[in-house]
Formats: sequence, C-alpha cells, structure tokens
Amino acid sequence: MKRLLLTGLLLGIAGHAFAQSTLRVGDQKGNAQAVMQAAGVLNDVPYKIEWKEFPAAAPLLEALGAGAIETGLVGDAPFTFAAASNVPVKAIAAIRQSQEGLAILVPDQSAIRSFDDLRGKKIATGRGSIGHQLVLAALESKGWTANDVQIVFLAPSDAKVAYSQGSVDAWSTWEPYVSQEEVLFKSRRIITGEGLTPGISFQVATPTAIRDKRPELEDFVRRLTAARAWSQDHVDSYAESWGKLMNIPAAVPLNWLRRAKIRIAPIDDAVVADEQTTIDLYVRTGLIKQKLNAPDVVDRSFSAAIARGTGL
Repeated sequence: MKRLLLTGLLLGIAGHAFAQSTLRVGDQKGNAQAVMQAAGVLNDVPYKIEWKEFPAAAPLLEALGAGAIETGLVGDAPFTFAAASNVPVKAIAAIRQSQEGLAILVPDQSAIRSFDDLRGKKIATGRGSIGHQLVLAALESKGWTANDVQIVFLAPSDAKVAYSQGSVDAWSTWEPYVSQEEVLFKSRRIITGEGLTPGISFQVATPTAIRDKRPELEDFVRRLTAARAWSQDHVDSYAESWGKLMNIPAAVPLNWLRRAKIRIAPIDDAVVADEQTTIDLYVRTGLIKQKLNAPDVVDRSFSAAIARGTGL
C-alpha cells in the first residue's frame, strides 16, 4: 500500500512539474503541429507547448541558436550548415521520407526539360538549405561545378516571387512548396532528390534543453513518433488538418503526403552515416570549411522514447 501511495505521489509530483513547464517548439509550415493535432496526441500534454512558425529551416535554426526556441524540425542540409557555424544544436530524432518532394521546379511553359538544360541558367534556392544540397548533388553527379549554373540565394517567399516573375529559370525547393507549385500552378519537377540526397530531416534540440527539459523532449518525441505512425494510414485526415492550419487547399497536402511516407526513426548507425554523407558533400563543395564528425552532432539517447511512440 505504501509503495502504491509513493508511486502515486511521485506521479503527481511529476505531473505538477510538467504543468509548470513550457516547451518552445519551432515548426515549418505547420508540419509537426498539424499531424499531432490530427492524430489527437496533443489532447493530454502535461506541459505547455509554445509553437513558433517558420518559413524555412534557416530562421528556425537562428531562433534556436538565439534561445528563442528549444527544439524544432529541420533538414539535414541546414542542420549541417548550422552545426558547422557553431550553432548549439543536436539531432535527437530522424525523419525519413521519400525524396520525390525535394525537387528543382520549372514553369509549365518552360523549354527546360532536364537538369542538363539548366547549364548557365539561374536557380533560386536557400543558402545551406536542402534545395541547395540538391543542386550541389546534381552538379556533382554530372561532373559539373557550381560555376556551370547560377545559384541565386533567396528565402522561400522571395524565391517564389522571382520564380513567378521569370527572374530565375528554376527553383530548387522542398515540401510543401513543391506540391503548392505543382497543384496550384502546374510547375514541373525536372529532377528530385531520389538517389541523390540521403533524404533525412531531424528533430533537433539545444544541449541546454536536452539537459534541463529531457522529460518534456522525450514525451514530445514519443508523441510525434506516434502521430507520424498514425498518419501512414490516415493521410486524408492529416491533409485536412494541415490544410486548415495553413489555409491552403487540401489538394496540396494530399499531393505531398501521399508520396512522402513520413516516419520517425531513431539516431542509429544508418542515420549517422547519412549525416556524414551530407557533411562530406558540403566540405567537398566548399560550403562549409569545418570538417564535422557526424557522431559529434547527434544524440542517440532518445531512441527509447521513439520506440515507445507507437504505444500511445
């Protein structure tokens, strides 16, 4: 009886501690929030989640480095760029998905039909982004150099304007921007990340949050894992939730999510190897000067929380 009372007391104390805590979470285009809402895993969170929305990974990582948020979702490419710039960040979980939604787009009426046609042309993308990674990987696969195309570094909103006005010939971008352009404006993908890039994103956190808010982070990762597992069989519900959150027609997220097959994976040897591939690409192309070792920028200790994710 005493043991049961003690257990109940400890649970009550833990719940009380959670209730006084806030986890500041960075999101991109409602990515995590929408799927977690749709899956119903946010209904009983015993701490406060303060969501902050970002248009891309670069400003999210800037906010994380400045202490404005404690965790968030970013691609492997901007994560690598940030880590090489000494932003205090660690990858705590991996997000696997198909690379069909990472693509270089051209307008429907463009004469460009393949990557070969982009020699000497202007390609908009974000510096250090996964779009930039795709351009570099495609150039390397062709034996070209960065001088064989004109890379124009723009944030997504500015890239959209330049692309729409014809100031650039192509746009190397990611979801949901790719599906928005395909569905709403009939843009064409001339190359995707399939077979060219590792295809991972990361849930990242600051070392301070890992130390001081581990229970909240573990709980959040567990819930996110469960939500992603749920979404595999409930694409329509997830797409509807995301569309409402972002005020975008449901056809856009349906196009994206049906092919993405997004799932959470632990930081294992395969993930570390894929991250090293991205690091090495960025070193070879001169985008980063500091050679990183992938094991030094990841944290494997959240694997148990991920494993519990499907038990919600």
